[in-house]
Amino acid sequence: MGMDQSNMKIEFNDNEIILYKKLSIIDYLVLDFSEILARNNIRYVLFSRYLPILFGNNETSEEKEERKDIDILIQNISFEKFLKLWLEIERSYECKNTSDPIDAYNAYLKNHHAVRIAKKDNQIPEFRIKIVKNEMDRFTLKYRKKIILGDRNLFISPLEMQIPYNLFKGSPKDIDDARYLYKLSRAKLNITMMERFLGELKIPKESIDTYLKI
Repeated sequence: MGMDQSNMKIEFNDNEIILYKKLSIIDYLVLDFSEILARNNIRYVLFSRYLPILFGNNETSEEKEERKDIDILIQNISFEKFLKLWLEIERSYECKNTSDPIDAYNAYLKNHHAVRIAKKDNQIPEFRIKIVKNEMDRFTLKYRKKIILGDRNLFISPLEMQIPYNLFKGSPKDIDDARYLYKLSRAKLNITMMERFLGELKIPKESIDTYLKI
């Protein structure tokens, strides 16, 4: 079953979502970086700010500037695996935290601080990589959704988790994104799963009734 959203068509299938859309520059940059993670056998999910953009929620120029970060959650990896990734990406990307991979791994990644990576010839977007920290992070990685874009693909957090997370963040734009994603996908959401995370994030019932009307 497909849904039209402006010039985009969406098909929801079990653990994958097929998007028919004209890819933006940001989409291409995210795909390129995601494919590097996949090539290095690093399990990842994209979450937060990029998801509404991926699904076509239009923004003003000011909002685009605010959203120059792409949040990526990855599995817990060894230093050897991180170094292999570092040696590949340093050809075209640079780390904004440090030029030392040992420092990036020990002081940032393992301490659950974001390792910030940007392409050398294009400082926007900035990829913010974090490793799993808690049970919700592990759940997000386990139940990630595959997004198919033509002959390319990437992985995102389940919308059942992303929508509560946006309500939890609580800014007007985050709430707008939560409503947008919910309206776009509500016929295909696992409502039981989403209610679980609404509860775990302690989202007030009034907010749920106001913004989602489950």
